[in-house]
Amino acid sequence: MKLHDVIGIGIGPYNLGLAALTDEKTDLETIFFDQNGEFAWHPGMLIHGTDLQVPFLADLVTFANPTSKYTFLNYLHEQNRLYKFFFFQKFEMPRAEYASYLKWVAEQLPSCHFKSEVSDVIDHGNHYEVVVNHWGKQEQKSYLTKHVVLGTGSTPNIPFELDNIESEAAHHSSQYLYLKDRTIRAKHITVVGSGQSASEIFYDLLKLQEHFDYHLAWYTRSPGFLQLDNSKLGQEVFSPDYVDYFQTLAFQKRQDTLDHLGQLRKGIDKETLHKIHELLYHRTVDNNRLPVTIQPLTEINKVLKKGIGLEVQATQWQKEKSISFDTEKVVLATGYKPNIPDWFYDRFQDKIEWEDDQLYKMDSNFRLCFKDGSRAHRFYTLTNLAHSHGTGATNLGLAVDRNIQIINDIAGKTIYEQQRDTIFTQFNPE
Repeated sequence: MKLHDVIGIGIGPYNLGLAALTDEKTDLETIFFDQNGEFAWHPGMLIHGTDLQVPFLADLVTFANPTSKYTFLNYLHEQNRLYKFFFFQKFEMPRAEYASYLKWVAEQLPSCHFKSEVSDVIDHGNHYEVVVNHWGKQEQKSYLTKHVVLGTGSTPNIPFELDNIESEAAHHSSQYLYLKDRTIRAKHITVVGSGQSASEIFYDLLKLQEHFDYHLAWYTRSPGFLQLDNSKLGQEVFSPDYVDYFQTLAFQKRQDTLDHLGQLRKGIDKETLHKIHELLYHRTVDNNRLPVTIQPLTEINKVLKKGIGLEVQATQWQKEKSISFDTEKVVLATGYKPNIPDWFYDRFQDKIEWEDDQLYKMDSNFRLCFKDGSRAHRFYTLTNLAHSHGTGATNLGLAVDRNIQIINDIAGKTIYEQQRDTIFTQFNPE
């Protein structure tokens, strides 16, 4: 059987970027598998008029190779949209266009295979065997590789049980567009969450409210609907230099630091908050009372069926007061959690080192740390990185630097130059 240099498991933006970068400047034998039928990036949240929160330079390849044919600018050129984007005069790209760009790249890469679910990874000592269910062909096949890159992304986080509640009535924000036509026909709609997704859904429903007859509620357990800190010096934590610094901290220090960076990592962009407030203001010029509830400091504990609708049980935690209210639809913009396959725990839980009972240990090059020490056949991960690499865990621009490190580590030489000493802030004392 052929021995590949790299097998990537999952094809999201991170592994897709790795596939693109290895395609152009290396002779590495790579192959990538994804269980989905085709490439799709958050299709349920591509709300019309929404933009990505990072600049277009944070595409799959630019920070490694601005001359790559897989850049977003080349995508625009190939689609005859470069002048349109020029006159668009924004640094951020529309979310829908980013999704189209990713799909365009995936379709050009022969190493990317869909309808292919990895069901097992077996450690054979000097290589890995990756078992793949090619459900489109109804066959199972094994592939051998020197190295594995786990890029299975995340899965919706629903912080409480939704027993016997149909998804049409209560669902995660990832399903929003699929169920929107039925959601807006309700008499009462509740949005839960305080991040960008929650704000975009709330604003989308707020714009439509005049054409329908529903009360719109927005709840979060956070102290407020807070703005993302996108100050220029503050944003320098999203740099390779900061990730290098973060990696040197002890585990508990890293955990504490993530809390301190909350306003830089999470929050709502200023433009969305302004648009929401302006729309609310215009609709209340004559002190009209709007059918709108906006309430922070409130944790949703349960959602129960009640007749043809739902009952929401919650706690205003600062006042320690329990509340309940009736609604018909609940949209949970409650974020995501790492998607770690079952076979990973079955095969590797006892072989690798853990920082606590849930967080595995990685080195600076994104390699899992095995109990038997350094090994020639390595297992890299792009999933569940926040505790190890902080701001480098989910930022799209830093994903490119991560792929540079992985490619150089696998190749044993510098394929792509790493960019360091790139910011004005210093984090290490001199």
